[in-house]
Amino acid sequence: MSQLATFMQSFKKADENSPVTIFGPDFPFPYDDWITHTKGIGQLPTSAMGKEVAIVGAGMAGLVAAYELMKLGLKPVVYEASQMGGRLRSQSFEGGSGAIAELGGMRFPQSSTAFFHYVNLLGLERKAFPNPLCPATPSTVVDLEGNSHYAEKLEDLPPLFKEVADAWAQALEETTQFSDLQKALRKRDILGLKAIWNALVPLWDDRTFYDFIAQSSAFAKLSFRHREVFGQVGFGTGGWDSDFPNTMLEILRVVLTGCDENQHLIIGGVQQVPMQLWRHQPEKIQHWPKGSSLYSLHKGASKAGVAKLKRLSNGQIEVTDTWGSSHAYEAVLVTCQSWLLSTQIDCDESLFSQKIWMALDRTRYMQSSKTFVMVDRPFWQDKDPETGRDVMSMTLTDRLTRGTYLFDNGPDKPAVMCLSYAWMGDALKMLPQSPEKRVNLALSALKKIYPKVDIASHIVGDPITVSWEADPYFLGAFKGALPGHYRYNYRMYGHFKQDKIPASEKGIFLAGDDISWTPAWVEGAVQTSLNAVWGILTHFGGKCFDENLGPGDVYDELGPIALAD
Repeated sequence: MSQLATFMQSFKKADENSPVTIFGPDFPFPYDDWITHTKGIGQLPTSAMGKEVAIVGAGMAGLVAAYELMKLGLKPVVYEASQMGGRLRSQSFEGGSGAIAELGGMRFPQSSTAFFHYVNLLGLERKAFPNPLCPATPSTVVDLEGNSHYAEKLEDLPPLFKEVADAWAQALEETTQFSDLQKALRKRDILGLKAIWNALVPLWDDRTFYDFIAQSSAFAKLSFRHREVFGQVGFGTGGWDSDFPNTMLEILRVVLTGCDENQHLIIGGVQQVPMQLWRHQPEKIQHWPKGSSLYSLHKGASKAGVAKLKRLSNGQIEVTDTWGSSHAYEAVLVTCQSWLLSTQIDCDESLFSQKIWMALDRTRYMQSSKTFVMVDRPFWQDKDPETGRDVMSMTLTDRLTRGTYLFDNGPDKPAVMCLSYAWMGDALKMLPQSPEKRVNLALSALKKIYPKVDIASHIVGDPITVSWEADPYFLGAFKGALPGHYRYNYRMYGHFKQDKIPASEKGIFLAGDDISWTPAWVEGAVQTSLNAVWGILTHFGGKCFDENLGPGDVYDELGPIALAD
């Protein structure tokens, strides 16, 4: 029996009423089932036990890979140039009794089942994220062109907004067979899902999200104003216009897999996930004594950042850290953002083919800025004596702030306001500004929406702010694929399966959300990390169990469709 036939026989099916998960669509593989199987994810030969593997970057992708490789019996050696956790960065306000600013990822869809496996493993708690018009948000204010609309549900907004929401749903259905796609995804119908998705890829690879909106019959019969409102406000997580230049395939993946709905935050900060994986002692572990952890294998500290990657004459890869210390490895996993291989790390050009280098260098990163303040209490829950409404609400606007989010830690406890969450051009407007100027700009914009509310009088402590494009270890918030980038993503994503590449390019692996098909979502970082784990397992002569085949075992048959060069 072929590996694919074995996989299809053992694969757990679902039904059309099952929850949406990030199951493909480009590569529909059940990562959540693979990592929770009672047999484990694979077995190394005895000769490989204890061998070292370099992990470049201690974000979610790096630490998931390190954790799973440690369980298999390898010795991960983690290098980190900045902060452990990467863009899962939670910063506490001084004296804030749990008040936290989530500077990177802050909202995690329920469909991120592999990610939530690790959240649950660590015993971390979550709660619904206060997105606009969602049940966890008492009220939302949409402020456009100087007019504010207060709403507790979509029906409270003027008819224009429902027309926009209906047009978006209709455009998806008429153009992409959205219902059939999502039904196949819910059922985990691999062949049915691939049949529909593979037909869409060549149609939408070269076309933008805005083109999709503007050319759909649902929006064509409406006004430009409807498209403008959709861009400014959107539905679910807020406005979409920052993504208008991106390929429609990227947006379709987001809505198909439920990334824009049913989102949660991690109580106490999401950075706990990678930080606790670093210290977690797995129950089942090969080679290492029970009670081992990444922390113990590293004697408490990761290595410094990587300055150089070089192929040696014996085929090993030499890793040199920022302090000049060098060590050779049979395998290296690179999880930092791809541009760092050109800007921060002196990387041997021969480690990758020119096709891969083109893909890595053409990756396009989106800008993002956030500005947080801590306030004395969740004052926005006070009621306006004249209207009976909340004095302030989660706010979407065309003003400089774009999105303002409110985080309640309990009555009379310090609370957190994300005064401004902005993207692309709006984020660049914040780039040269000091933290104090960013706060004042946000307060000025919000004063026009809430003239009776003195937000400043509630602020305590110093603001916390970030512009990811200004960080030399990130150079942007996350990838935003442009039309024509599918081929680049195909090259990077499939690089973990190295049976068909020259020996001179083997042994170095890639992972991270910018290698995935779902940039900006942590599930993409986790899934590509698990791909790399399979690649490293097989690189050392190991393999998966017949009862629990891994991603590389079925990749040739079920992997993403290839477009001609």
